[in-house]
Amino acid sequence: MSTETSLGAALACVGAAVWLLGGRHYGMRRARLLLAGGGVVATGPPSWEQALGELRGRYERLGAEWWSLVAGLLLGLLGASPIPVVAGAAGVPVLRRLRLARRAGRDRERRADAVIGLCGALAGEVRAGRQPGEALLRAARDSGGLGEAQAAVVAAARFGGDVPGALAVAARQPGAEGLSGLAACWRVAVDQGAGLAAGLDRLDGALRAERDQRADLRAQLAGARATALLLAALPAVGLLLGSAMGARPLRVLLHSGAGLGCLVAGAVFEGAGMWWVARIVRGAEAV
Repeated sequence: MSTETSLGAALACVGAAVWLLGGRHYGMRRARLLLAGGGVVATGPPSWEQALGELRGRYERLGAEWWSLVAGLLLGLLGASPIPVVAGAAGVPVLRRLRLARRAGRDRERRADAVIGLCGALAGEVRAGRQPGEALLRAARDSGGLGEAQAAVVAAARFGGDVPGALAVAARQPGAEGLSGLAACWRVAVDQGAGLAAGLDRLDGALRAERDQRADLRAQLAGARATALLLAALPAVGLLLGSAMGARPLRVLLHSGAGLGCLVAGAVFEGAGMWWVARIVRGAEAV
């Protein structure tokens, strides 16, 4: 069987699996709505937007790293070699680490935004005439800027405990470093009688300026990240072009000594290039 025939069969199998999974998911969702007795159940098939949303949700639940193994299995089937399968399995932990790091970065950014919202809400509550403890309770409830340490900080504020100490502990959460400034403002306001609202305004402005600086840095590093993505996509583009020209690149790469040498050398050079670009990005972000 030729490469084109194998590729067509594989794509047909993948399309049939997606269609069956989509139809099963839609049927189960409709049955749940009917049994629950709530809402209006659509009688026709789901729209393209709903289908894309369901596929995106299923993709996120499965985990991006497992698609490396799926791609390895597909290439191993087309190339009649176990090498792509082994490479795809080896890429699973690497992609999982990248996905978890990206998720941690998003959580850190959300927590930093919540801390900024907490400072602004707390300043507004203090200006409204409320006592600092009551103002902190209201601001923490509305903004969620204390994260997992909210119970400890709220208990300290409600029962006369060490609020600055609880805020300093809460500042150890990734992205919540601004709470250490809030703890300093609280300590100065309580011990020396300084205006808490004025200090919170300065802290809020400093945190917002830092957030804007991070956003500007990400915009400037977008070119480097695009270069890394291009390096990652070039081998796949080359394989597709070679297959379209009838050169059978998988057979050459996986079933000949010269092809295996080129495959190893290309993988090493691409890995080194991506590592170098990632190192440049991390260095710029650290500065």
